[in-house]
Amino acid sequence: MRPGKKRRESAAAPKREQTRRPEGRRETRPSSDAVAGRNPVVEALRAKIPAKELLVAERVEIDERMQEAMRLAKNQNLLIKEVSRGVLDGLTGTTMHQGIALVIKPFQYANFEELLKKANKPGLLIGLDGVTDPHNLGAIVRSAAAFGANGVVIPERRTAAMTGSAWKASAGAAARLPISQVTNLVRSLEDAKKAGYFVVGLDAEGDESLPKFSLALESIYVIVGSEGKGLSRLVRETCDLILSIPMQSDVESLNASVATAIVLHQIAANRAAATI
Repeated sequence: MRPGKKRRESAAAPKREQTRRPEGRRETRPSSDAVAGRNPVVEALRAKIPAKELLVAERVEIDERMQEAMRLAKNQNLLIKEVSRGVLDGLTGTTMHQGIALVIKPFQYANFEELLKKANKPGLLIGLDGVTDPHNLGAIVRSAAAFGANGVVIPERRTAAMTGSAWKASAGAAARLPISQVTNLVRSLEDAKKAGYFVVGLDAEGDESLPKFSLALESIYVIVGSEGKGLSRLVRETCDLILSIPMQSDVESLNASVATAIVLHQIAANRAAATI
C-alpha cells in the first residue's frame, strides 16, 4: 500500500517498534555497497553475505518478502533501522529500492605478498584485467575455488570489486578463497615471476592453444582480460605466454568467467593426470 495508508498488524508481521528503531530524516551520500530491492535483499540474506544492517523505509508496505527479510536479518543478529526514503535513495543511488536495502560490510582483502607465501606448490593464481562486471568476478571466484586455485587478484581500478553482487555470484566461495586487491596489477605479475610463477594471459589470439598447454604443472598466474578490449598492453607485454581456447570460427568470444572456468578445468585435469 502507499506510504501513509494504515494497515492491520498480523501475527506474522511483528510490530514496528519491536523490529526497527526510527532514524532521523537525514540524506546520505551513496554507500560503498548496498543490496536494494525486496527479492535481492532476501536472496543476499539467504546467502549470508556479510552485512552490517537492514534499512527499511518509513511507512512501507510489509508484504511477505519484507517479513522474510526482517526475519532473516533478526536471525543473523543484524540491526534493523527505519529510515526515510531519501536516505535509501542516497544510499542505493536509485529510487527503485522498493523501500528496503541491506548494507554490506567492506570486503576483507588478502595481502598479495602473504598470498604468494601461503600458496601451494605448484601455485595457481587468477588475475583480472579490466573485468568490470561483478557477476563475472563472483563467477570467476567460484570457479577458482572449485578447481583448486590459491587465490584471485584484482586491481583497485578499472576492475569490479567484491561487492554484494560479486559475493552472491560466488555462491559463498568468497568466504573460502583469498582475494587480493592490488594497486598495480603489472607489479603483482613481476612479483609473482620472482616467486617462480609463469604469467599466462588468456586471449583469442594466443601463442599456444589450451589442449597443448605446456605449463600446467608449473606455478601459474592466469590473467583474464575484459570481454571487449582483452588484455591491456602492459599486462600482455608482461605475460610469459598468451593462451587461447580453440573455438569454431563463427562463434563469438566467450564470457570472461566461462573462459576462465574452461582453462582452470584443463589445468586441474592436467595436474590430476600427472599424479596418477
